[in-house]
Amino acid sequence: MSLFVTLEGGEGCGKSLQAKMLYDWLCRQNIPALLTFEPGGTPLGDEISHWLKWREDSNITPLTELLLFNASRSQLIADVIKPALAQGKVVVCDRFADSTTVYQGYGRGLDMDTTLAINRAATGGLTPHLTILLDMPPDEGFDRKWADKYDRFEKEKAEFHQRIRQGYLKLAAQEPARWVIINATQSKEDVADAIWEQVSRLLPGRS
Repeated sequence: MSLFVTLEGGEGCGKSLQAKMLYDWLCRQNIPALLTFEPGGTPLGDEISHWLKWREDSNITPLTELLLFNASRSQLIADVIKPALAQGKVVVCDRFADSTTVYQGYGRGLDMDTTLAINRAATGGLTPHLTILLDMPPDEGFDRKWADKYDRFEKEKAEFHQRIRQGYLKLAAQEPARWVIINATQSKEDVADAIWEQVSRLLPGRS
């Protein structure tokens, strides 16, 4: 049975670590799995990611961000995610379309109907079976990061990151059947256990 699991959250919440821990756990259980991430995951996506996150000299507008993130996403779905799901794998993705809804919609203030429409066009309607929100106050997330390694988004003002957190919580409230909120201020082991509990419920014979 294929399963599509995404991890979402603000900066410093531990998404990448937890995605890797979940993938390793699945592999130890001999469950076919694939780990990927956004933006990136393909040669084209990696180049787009570099432009979006690290090019200080480029004046990228919010609409351009929206289109570039979705260009990367479309390629990732076609080249990586859909083939893995077709093979019956559990796909674990560090960020997906909800990140764009939150960062470009709630964060940048783009029209939400436009944001969602472009997201739908890029995903072709592909929706995760389970989305895990690793929630924590933005200031606590930034305490975990090195200030000299901030990307364009991490350098935004505190108000931007507060809007990100509230946007995620709104999305989770709108789709409680898909979203699970986990307190990311816990130890990494406790967070990993909570994630595994949620994912294992969706695996055949493991409920």
